[in-house]
Amino acid sequence: MFLNRFKALSTSVETCEYSTKNSKINETEALDKALRMIALARLQGGIVYVIGNGGSAGIASHFSADLIKSLGVPSQTFYDSNLMTCLSNDWGYENVFSYPLEKLMKPQDLLVAISSSGKSPNIIKAAEVALSKKGSLITLSGFGEDNPLRKLGNLNFWINRCDYGLVETAHFFLLHTIIDLWNKHPTAEQEYAKITGNDLAKD
Repeated sequence: MFLNRFKALSTSVETCEYSTKNSKINETEALDKALRMIALARLQGGIVYVIGNGGSAGIASHFSADLIKSLGVPSQTFYDSNLMTCLSNDWGYENVFSYPLEKLMKPQDLLVAISSSGKSPNIIKAAEVALSKKGSLITLSGFGEDNPLRKLGNLNFWINRCDYGLVETAHFFLLHTIIDLWNKHPTAEQEYAKITGNDLAKD
């Protein structure tokens, strides 16, 4: 059972599809773009916000912690219990991420939005707010290939599976790979510092 499940996970990652708003790209291009987007946010004094629900919330918190600890990149989630219960009680759970982003998101910031189905209303609204604030957006989703979240990102990772366990684990693996790639190249920030941004976050 475990071996079959591992093989299914391996296939899920191997068949991940990567895209920008304009076109599909390959794995190397996608990982490079992700590193460039994170580096640009840091170099411009931005913050990387990371959001998700349920299991994806745990992945979001882990990735945010890794950004701060391993990459020295300012990052934030919105998982304070007082904040979340206040916002969901007063404004509805669909606004629990979009409301603070309306107040905080700046053009130099990056939002990483994680949703297994790609259909979570609060994630979609947050993604739309990030774009309306001229920020950058990376999405991670699964299930239907036409899910709405996948259509929004400047960079999108889509897992072709309708299985929460496989999609969530694949997302975690992809985000950890981004951290590991940066750590394997000590001069990564200097390399990405060459980016002006014109070829990067908004295509």
